[in-house]
Amino acid sequence: MFGFKSPYCTSNAIPEFRGSPLPRSFGLYKDHHRLLAWKKLTHSLTHSLTHTDTQRNFNVSFYELGFMVSLFSWKPKESKAAASHSAPGWKLFGKIPLRDNPLKNSTTIQQEYESGPSPHPQPMRRKNLEFEPLSTTALILEDRPPNLPAKSEEESQRHRQEYSEMVAGAKRREMKEAQKKKRQMKERYRQEENIANSMVIWNMEILPNWESMRNTRRVRDLWWQGVPPSIRGKVWSLAIGNELNITPELYEIFLSRAKEKWKSFSETSSVNENEVSLADRESSLDLIKLDISRTFPSHYIFQKGGPYHDLLHSVLGAYACYRPDVGYVQGMSFIAAVLILNLEEADAFIAFANLLNKPCQMAFFRVDHDLMLKYFAAFAVFFEENLPKLFQHFQNNSLTPDFYLIDWIFTLYSKSLPLDVACRVWDVFCRDGEEALFRTGLGILRLYQDVLLQMDFIHSAQFLSRLPENTPAHALFSCIANTQMISNNRRWNQVFSALMKDGLKETDKSSSSSNNSPALRS
Repeated sequence: MFGFKSPYCTSNAIPEFRGSPLPRSFGLYKDHHRLLAWKKLTHSLTHSLTHTDTQRNFNVSFYELGFMVSLFSWKPKESKAAASHSAPGWKLFGKIPLRDNPLKNSTTIQQEYESGPSPHPQPMRRKNLEFEPLSTTALILEDRPPNLPAKSEEESQRHRQEYSEMVAGAKRREMKEAQKKKRQMKERYRQEENIANSMVIWNMEILPNWESMRNTRRVRDLWWQGVPPSIRGKVWSLAIGNELNITPELYEIFLSRAKEKWKSFSETSSVNENEVSLADRESSLDLIKLDISRTFPSHYIFQKGGPYHDLLHSVLGAYACYRPDVGYVQGMSFIAAVLILNLEEADAFIAFANLLNKPCQMAFFRVDHDLMLKYFAAFAVFFEENLPKLFQHFQNNSLTPDFYLIDWIFTLYSKSLPLDVACRVWDVFCRDGEEALFRTGLGILRLYQDVLLQMDFIHSAQFLSRLPENTPAHALFSCIANTQMISNNRRWNQVFSALMKDGLKETDKSSSSSNNSPALRS
């Protein structure tokens, strides 16, 4: 930086710095040689004033004086904090102010070095616009770079129009979304208000007079709208009843037996599902553990470690010991889980045992093939009556009701529909009995009729076995309400009873023909 060397400076003078940055030891070097520099300077001034050798020496000496005073002039020490804000930066031929960025420690510098340069550097925004673009959408209004042909006036006008249309479209979408949210909130407030009003009616009028009011038109209308969640368990218990006369003490007895079985299973080898005998269905206790983890997996409350895992395990185990002729069947866990969410442990077991004792549920869980076929035949009668086009489409593709009805009936739609929608289906089921289950199935087919008509056998079966997760309750119950359970002036019970009688007649004919066969006579 200093391109000369004074003839009056010795080898101990300050060394040259030819554009290189100052060494870290420069501060120590400066303090160490401060006194020596002043001595040399005094000697140089004395020599110049007493000996008038040349004008050059005098000028150089005064130049060095100015340089030395500016370089080694004494200043009071500043604190590190003040120095970091006021001290100038280093420049080759002058001074520059420090950057506004705070000083970085070694850890920050190392992290920045290891991370490398930013893969997506921020682009420079052009400043020749009359506005600041809010997003990359507005880049269409910018001029092209200088190395490309400039836009024509017609093209610029077209781009401005396109941008205006894009902005208007975005505003319309925002307004539409805001209106949708407003409608949803309004509907939610309306539902909450209706639930609060109906809960007062249920608690004050209906539940205290259950037997006399349960079948009135007013109560049935309130039932169809949905039972308030806070009293849903109570209503379900009253509607299902307790024909088996199960008490909480009886539940504790069978729960103790189940725990003893589990203890013996843990000491011996696990029971294979294929080795479960029909004579001793209590051995299916060990299969409950496998099925609980598949019960409402998205809610996690029934998974291992969840708040209702052990409770569900206990209810299912107690029932397997209570009904060893039935044992545990896949699908029971969903029914028990819904009851546990709305009832206490003992009450859930009582409702669970009485619910599975209904004719339809017992036919499916005991896998009574003949009786199940009668239910499928009755369903087909009303299917053809309500949805003839879809019924014929299923007939052409050989898609029979057993492909989708079995899973729906086994779990009472709690696996196929969203939980809140399934609970409303249960409300109607507790009001109308087994007819509501098959009416709900027809409502689902009506809701998705247009979609199913475009599908073949495989896709239809897959769709019905895994319904959309966002099935709307309002649309579904509207379809259920539009489904008429009347065929040739006969209701569900009459159609099913007629099918049962026909089955008995066919059984009698087959038995009589077999008795009169030549093989038996011989």
